[in-house]
Amino acid sequence: MYGMAKEKATITVDRAKLSEARAVLGAPSASAAIDIALSELIRRYRVLHDVKAYTRTPPTDEEAALSHTLPDWSDLADDTDWDAQWPEES
Repeated sequence: MYGMAKEKATITVDRAKLSEARAVLGAPSASAAIDIALSELIRRYRVLHDVKAYTRTPPTDEEAALSHTLPDWSDLADDTDWDAQWPEES
């Protein structure tokens, strides 16, 4: 969300919560921590809104049947040496 318009605001926050949020997020400033927190709050609200919308519509019989099938992973079982294929750079 770079380049979006910002608005300067004066707010009162719990110092301990802000300090912990900055530490957890690695945020360089209070503004950055609050911006990240607001973005996360909005994202979670949207996900919750989507989940509620999906739960109002029951799955079709075809969708329900898909949930009971197990994938066939046998095509992934081979002798490829992936470490040799993708060596780590030193």
